Order: sequence, then structure tokens, then C-alpha cells
Amino acid sequence: MSSSAPIRRIDPRGHRFGGGLSAVLLLIAVVANAPVIVVAIALALGASAFFGTQYSALGRPWPLVRRALRLGPPAELEAEFPPRFAQALGTIGLTVGLALLAAGATIAGWVAVLAVAALQTVLAVTGYCLGCRLYFLRWFLPALFDRLVRPGAAGRPAFGSAESGRR
Repeated sequence: MSSSAPIRRIDPRGHRFGGGLSAVLLLIAVVANAPVIVVAIALALGASAFFGTQYSALGRPWPLVRRALRLGPPAELEAEFPPRFAQALGTIGLTVGLALLAAGATIAGWVAVLAVAALQTVLAVTGYCLGCRLYFLRWFLPALFDRLVRPGAAGRPAFGSAESGRR
């Protein structure tokens, strides 16, 4: 059940920053009635979810912000797979919203986009990541996600709930 590759650890503050940035951009998309922004955020979340957080366009500014504010290293790092799973769920939510918008269900489409923006806002403000919590429940989607994105993964994560973070 363990992966041959080491588990990448990330700064949770960067994950929160990316959540805040995506929430702001999604709110701008709703106010401006600009689905193209939603497409960009969905692509950014999807790339990070499936290829790794090091490819997160939304998290890319975090190291610059951290240096500009002269912030030290985080108190602790977190495993990257729960945030990646959360980003995959966000991508699905935004894709549903875009499909509804394309189908003419404008209100329902923007509600789906706002739901993702709300969850991203909760992450940015409190550090609580619902998608990360869902990753640790014993159900088929996290195991399927692991098989899709983790080389050598055969089911559940190679780390236990002790590494689930403080979300």
C-alpha cells in the first residue's frame, strides 16, 4: 500500500494563500459574469491536483509574498495529497458550474461556482479544508484519486491520520 516515491510535504500557508486567491478571482468572475475566469481557475486547480502542487499557478505567488513579508518557515508541513484531492473536487465543482452555464442554467451555474468560492474562502480564512477532510474518510474516491495520481499507490494513502494536518 505504500508508494515508492516519498510523500511531498508542503507549506499549508501556501495552500491557504492559493485558496484565497482563487476565491477572489471566482468572485470577480461572478460579478463580471466572466466564465473565462472560471475556466482558468478550473484549469489551475486541475493541473495542481493531477500533476502536483508545485505546478499550482494559484500558489506560485506565495513564496514571493512570504519573502516580502519576511515570514519564516511554517510551524509544520503537511502532506500534499489531501490538498490535491481537495483541488480535484474543486475542479469538478467548477466544471459542473461551467457545464450548467453552457447549458443555459445561469443561476445554477453561478451557484456552483460560488460554492467552490465559499469553500476556498473558508480555507483561506480559517485553514479548514473540507476536501482535505473528505480525503481521510474511508471511501472509494480518495483511493481512486491516489491510483490516478500517485505512482505505485494501491489504495489508501501511505500515511496515517496522524499526518492529516490540523484542518
